[in-house]
Amino acid sequence: MISLRQRFVLLYAKLFKADQQFHCLLHRKYSAGKEARTTDATFCGMLIALKTSDSICEVDMDSAQNFFLTGCASGIGQHLADRLLANGHKVWATDVNLPALTRHAELQHWPEERVRVRQLDVRNAEAWDAAVNEAVSELGSIDVLMNIAGYLWADKFYEMPAEEVDLNIDVNAKGVIFGTQAAARQMIKQGHGHIINISSMAGLVPIQSLAIYSASKYAVRGFSLAAAQELRPHGIFVTVVCPDAVETPMTARQRERAEAAILFSSPKLLTVEAVGDAIIRRVLTHRPLELYLPIHRGLLARLTDLFPSLAFPLGPLFAKRGRSHQLHMRKDAKAS
Repeated sequence: MISLRQRFVLLYAKLFKADQQFHCLLHRKYSAGKEARTTDATFCGMLIALKTSDSICEVDMDSAQNFFLTGCASGIGQHLADRLLANGHKVWATDVNLPALTRHAELQHWPEERVRVRQLDVRNAEAWDAAVNEAVSELGSIDVLMNIAGYLWADKFYEMPAEEVDLNIDVNAKGVIFGTQAAARQMIKQGHGHIINISSMAGLVPIQSLAIYSASKYAVRGFSLAAAQELRPHGIFVTVVCPDAVETPMTARQRERAEAAILFSSPKLLTVEAVGDAIIRRVLTHRPLELYLPIHRGLLARLTDLFPSLAFPLGPLFAKRGRSHQLHMRKDAKAS
């Protein structure tokens, strides 16, 4: 009889070849056949459950809420700030790059009566406390915190300078922790709130040449899941979102770098619009504990985390695919 491990290897091979709906493959593989072992069925059930929402209740997003966002000068944070303001919400938009954030706010004609633009270095715990206090004094409350600010630089971990290590850990991990602490203290007083922390697919599976980044994003996910347990009794929900590589300026800076090839292993990068849709339509309304984007890549990552040795043969294959995609991107850029 084929072993469970062999089954997973076969599934990986199919996924790598087609890069299509992994959860459907998994469901067909394990739901058919009467002689499937109990352990297999139980494990399959656990994985299939990952694609469903674990919401407690739905939230009415038609009523205006107060949002506190980081990383709003570009990428996901910028897009979400645009969307939330267009939907009539109040937004406290922050970024370490205040000039870029201000320029975007002016270009998009952000409504002054519903938005405040502020500089915030998420690495500074005192700055977080001051920012949250100012936001509460003006808005009255913070309904949702979105920790979006992040930093990425791909390199072999043993060649990465200490300052790059610090940036990865301080921005990605400590920034989320400090922000969650500051917001949680206020939300406990309110008796409600929702904290959304952006991790990464690299927070589900260790990725070569992204060892430090993976460490920081594993920290975000682990911290968020633990914080959710502590805050739920206070009426506060925590969601950790783990997207695959997203088409943002931060990712674009890695296109020419061989060390970052695996970032581009997916046939197409996620767009900020796709991430924004998932957060607005699923995370804000259903408040799940975690969300993977896309789900089939998330399940693949979880399996690699369960069987780490699979990363040795699969990592180079995905890196090869990524290099091919990088080459096509460079050709398209020259053609345009």
